[in-house]
Amino acid sequence: MQIHVVNQGDTLYQIADTYGTTPTALIDANELDAPNNLVVGQTLVIPIVGQFYFVQQGDSLYSIGQQFGLTAEQLAQINNIPVGGILSVGTQLYIPEQPKPDITSNAYIEPTGGEVSQTLINSAEKTTPYLTYLAPFSYQVSRDGTLTAPLLDNFVQIAENQNTSLMLVVTNLEQGEFSQELGHIILTVQAVQNTLLDNIINVANEVGFTDVHFDFEFLPPEDREAYNNFLRKAKQRLTDEDLLMSTALAPKTSAEQTGAWYEAHDYAAHGEIADFVVLMTYEWGYSYGPPLAVSPIDEVREVVNFALSVMPANKILLGQNLYGYDWTLPFVEGGDPAEAISPQEAITRARNQNVAIEFDEEAQAPFFTYTDAQGNNHEVWFEDARSIQAKFDMINELSLLGISYWKLGLAFPQNWLLLQDNFTIRKLN
Repeated sequence: MQIHVVNQGDTLYQIADTYGTTPTALIDANELDAPNNLVVGQTLVIPIVGQFYFVQQGDSLYSIGQQFGLTAEQLAQINNIPVGGILSVGTQLYIPEQPKPDITSNAYIEPTGGEVSQTLINSAEKTTPYLTYLAPFSYQVSRDGTLTAPLLDNFVQIAENQNTSLMLVVTNLEQGEFSQELGHIILTVQAVQNTLLDNIINVANEVGFTDVHFDFEFLPPEDREAYNNFLRKAKQRLTDEDLLMSTALAPKTSAEQTGAWYEAHDYAAHGEIADFVVLMTYEWGYSYGPPLAVSPIDEVREVVNFALSVMPANKILLGQNLYGYDWTLPFVEGGDPAEAISPQEAITRARNQNVAIEFDEEAQAPFFTYTDAQGNNHEVWFEDARSIQAKFDMINELSLLGISYWKLGLAFPQNWLLLQDNFTIRKLN
C-alpha cells in the first residue's frame, strides 16, 4: 500500500497513472463517493504491492535503504540504477513488500437501542477478517453479581465465519454511566464476586468466548488494591476454565497520576496479572471538551512509554479510535457536545464546504475549519491514512502486542487496508 496526499490540481487519473494503477482501483479501495472532486489534503491509499518512494533533498540510496531495511545495492538492483549514481529529487524508486510482523487486533462493537442496526452487522462482516477478537460491548454487572447481556444478534456466527475469537467485555455500567458505587460493591463483596465469576464462566462457555475483558472505570481510588485482588481471583478461576483474561486501562503517564478515572488502575499489577491489556489511548479531544486531536501521537506515546516501564510490550494493545469530532465554535464548557463523525464523513464535509484538510505534524492528525450556512464556525479533527500509519509504525517500533479499536460502525476503509498491509493478524482458533 502507498499513502498519497492530494495536492492542488490532482486528479484521480493522474494519481492512478503515477502509481501504475487504475482510477477504479482507487475508488474501490478508498470508497470514494465523489472521485472527480478530491479534497486538497485528503489521503488516498494506493492498492499496490510494495510502495514507491520519491527521492527527497539529501537522500542517498544508503539512507533510503535504511528506512526500509534494504541495502543500497539491493535498491539499485531493484530499480535498475547504478549504486554510485546521483539521485535526482523526485525520482521514483520502487520499494518491494517487506516481511510483516504478527499482531493481535481487537474491535469493540456497541449495539444501542432495541436492536442491532444493519450498519453494525455490515461493519462486523467487513472487519472480522482483520480481527483476532470481536468484543460486543458490554455485559453489565448488577449489584447482586448477575449479568445483563448486550444485544448479540448474529455476531457469534459472523465471528466464527472469519475464525475471529470473541471477547466477553464486563463493565460496571449502571444506567448508562460507569458507577463508583457499583464498582466498589464488585470489588469488596466476596459473595457478589463469586456470583459474578460463576456467571461469567457460564456465559463464556455457553456462547463461546475466548477472553474475559474487565473494563471497570471510574472506580473509587481507595479500591485500587481491591481491584488488583479481584483480578488475581478472577485470573485463577478463568485459567482453570482455559479462558484468557484482559483489562482496559485509562491512559496514564505515571503511577502517581491523580483523578477518579486513573488512580484505581494499577498498570504494574494489571501487567503482571492479566494476559494482556488495552490502553485506552484516545479521547484527548472528546465530545464535551475543546477541539483537539482525538488520539495525538505525542500524548499516546507518553502513555505507551509509561506502560512499557512496568509491563512487557507483548501484553499491550494500543487503543485507537475509528472516528473524529466536529465542534461548533466557540467551545463553551458544559455546552452542546461535539458531533462524532466517521473519517469518510469528515472528508465529505471538507468537500462540501470547499476547504482544504490540514495536518498537524506534532499530533500526527488531520483537521480543518469551516463556517456553516448559519454562520457558525466549526473545527473538525479526525483520522486518516497518515494518522493511523503513525500508530502502526509505533506498534512495529515498540513490538507491541497489537491494536484495539473503539469502535465499529463508522466508515474508515483505509484503516483496514493499511492494517492488512502492515501486519499479519493472529487468529487463535
